[in-house]
Amino acid sequence: MWEEKLKVYDELVSRCSRFERKGKSMPYTSANGYMFSQLNKAGELGIRFSKEIQQKYLEEYNTTLFKSYNSIMQGYILITEEMLKDPDHVVELLNISFDYVMSLPPK
Repeated sequence: MWEEKLKVYDELVSRCSRFERKGKSMPYTSANGYMFSQLNKAGELGIRFSKEIQQKYLEEYNTTLFKSYNSIMQGYILITEEMLKDPDHVVELLNISFDYVMSLPPK
């Protein structure tokens, strides 16, 4: 199950030319010193956004905050199974998230 989710995550990230997946046991993407997407141990995908965008997407996609290792990841939303049915849109969300972390001061 987890391996299948990792394959989906890798396929989504491979469609984004500006960044690549990192991490072996905890797959993630990062840029500018900030992690902005992550696949948790349950095989759930979380993507990070600004507070305003996060709130908008929580309501628009009827989703929740993303949890990893029993902690709520601030700024992240859970990408639902329903959302994953539209991979083009998830790729767009990954790119929006990348643009967001690139707008932050470098770490």
